[in-house]
Amino acid sequence: MDEAEEAAEVEVAAVGAIAIRDSALLLVQRGHAPDAGKWSIPGGRVEPGETDAEAVVREMAEETGFSVRVVRLAGEIVRPGPSGGRYRIRDYVVDIIGGTALAGDDAADLAWVPFADLGARELTSGLLDALTEWTVLP
Repeated sequence: MDEAEEAAEVEVAAVGAIAIRDSALLLVQRGHAPDAGKWSIPGGRVEPGETDAEAVVREMAEETGFSVRVVRLAGEIVRPGPSGGRYRIRDYVVDIIGGTALAGDDAADLAWVPFADLGARELTSGLLDALTEWTVLP
């Protein structure tokens, strides 16, 4: 197997956090590639030795300043990754249990976006469809 074939085989485990409050979804504006400048749910890679739940809690604290409790798995998607690999992203519904909103780590900004306004944001590809399909959004 050559280097390009090996890269195509690489699958990176990642998680996302779906936080909802008062008919609004918590979004972060991505500060780095992929999709820099676009809005998405907070999340990132699962580090070696971490469970999905541990990764969700860590990513939320790093990107938003919020402490969370994982409620349930909402769904899973696979997206193209760097150099031909792919990201397997498992998105979880969370409850915020503490903290103060503060965009950090690789988040350029964060916002509570009312459901009705989601279509006006430049969202990452497939986000709105996935959240609707998983019945997370009305």
